[in-house]
Amino acid sequence: MDNVVELSLPSDGLILQAHLGRPPAPGGMAPPAVVFTHGFPSEPGGGANSYASFPALIERVSSTMGWVAMSFQFRGAGASEGDFSLSGWLADIAAAVAFVRHELRVSGVWLAGFGTGGSLAVCAGAADPDIRGVAAVAAPADFADWARSPRQLLEHARQVGTISTPGFPPAMDEWAAELAEHRAESAAARLAPRPLLVMHGSDDDLVPQIDARAVAEAHGAADLRIITGAGHRLRHDPRAVAVLLGWLERQRHRAVV
Repeated sequence: MDNVVELSLPSDGLILQAHLGRPPAPGGMAPPAVVFTHGFPSEPGGGANSYASFPALIERVSSTMGWVAMSFQFRGAGASEGDFSLSGWLADIAAAVAFVRHELRVSGVWLAGFGTGGSLAVCAGAADPDIRGVAAVAAPADFADWARSPRQLLEHARQVGTISTPGFPPAMDEWAAELAEHRAESAAARLAPRPLLVMHGSDDDLVPQIDARAVAEAHGAADLRIITGAGHRLRHDPRAVAVLLGWLERQRHRAVV
């Protein structure tokens, strides 16, 4: 992966681990850029494990498709500093987008996220009118389940290592309130009419398929793809990867028309 480099991404005074891939020969026109976001880990060390395959994905997107591509580990995950909160993870997406926009020569920025990262990509896209489009893969429509049991989520986050600072969060009520505040379903309506790909596995046992349909319906013109027989981890399903790459290719063509 000669065209992929590891870098330190600043976000709110924290340092996040990131990888950046650039086209081998960008030519005269500025290339499009995509920022990939990972999901919430389900096991100890999962922050590193769930991210491990992303450098290979950005190498493929940058070297064979001509995109600038970035992936990063959210605060609290893997080698990145900090502790998990939804507002913090949204700030991390904004920091990655700002880096790509201001440090690199690109024609526009798209977001593509998986699981929790997919939901937050929709929210980030809705908040930033200059995001050109979003792909949400196996993404929950909201975080209502977490909001109903915030202390259970807090304990899980400590177990998997996304929260490690003693005494965090300093204000439990504020941390918990964010779980009900950020909703991909309502954000999708604000994202429209910009492009939205919603992809889900028909046999996802972690996020119900109905969540994908709710997000797509709220947008009104989303490209909804249900992968038959697939579970939650679509990042490792070749059919899902092919759908995502095909969507990116169509976005690239539309960007230059």
